[in-house]
Amino acid sequence: MKQQRTAAALLLAAMACQPGGAWAESLFREDGYRALAGDHKAWRVGDLLTVQVYEQSSASSSTDTSTERNNGLNLGIASVVSGRQRGGSIAQGGNFAGGGSTQRASKLLATLSVSVREVLPNGDLTVSGRQQLTVNQEHRMVDLTGRVRPQDISGDNVVLSTRLADARIDYLGEGDLSERQRRSWWRAALDWLGL
Repeated sequence: MKQQRTAAALLLAAMACQPGGAWAESLFREDGYRALAGDHKAWRVGDLLTVQVYEQSSASSSTDTSTERNNGLNLGIASVVSGRQRGGSIAQGGNFAGGGSTQRASKLLATLSVSVREVLPNGDLTVSGRQQLTVNQEHRMVDLTGRVRPQDISGDNVVLSTRLADARIDYLGEGDLSERQRRSWWRAALDWLGL
C-alpha cells in the first residue's frame, strides 16, 4: 500500500515535469483588481461614466463700412478763328454706407452616461454614448464622444463636458416643433435666387 502511494506520487511528479503537464493558475487577476476601500471610477473598457454636459457659447460680430468718391473733369476749347470758347464739365460722385451685425447664443444642459471604448497608452479614456428621449412625439437625441483624463473624473464617477478633449456633442431633434423651425424648400430656393 505504501509502495503504491509512493509510485502514484512519483507518477504525478513526472507528469507535472512533462511539457503540457498539469499546471495551476492563480485566482488573483491583477488587471481586474480593485481595492475594497478604493473609489469606483471608470478605468477600463466597458465601464460606465456619467458626463454632465454644460456648454454655453455666445458670439457677436458687427461691421460698419462707409466710402465716398468724387471725381470731376472740366474741359474747355477755344477757337482762334472765331474767338469763341466752348466748354463743358463732367462730374461723378458716389457714396456707399453699409453695415451689419450678427449675434448668437446657445446653451445646452444634459446629463448622460457613456461607456469607456478604449484605454489609450497614456491612460486617457476614450468614451462615447447616446441618450434618446421622446416627449409628446418630439424626439431628442444627445450623442457624445471624447477623451477624458482619469484625474478629471470625480470620486462619484462624474466628469464635466468642459474637461473632455476632442469632444463632439450632437444635439438633434425631430418632430412637429423642429419641423416648424425649418425653412420650406421653396423659400430656400427663392433666397438662393436672390428674390
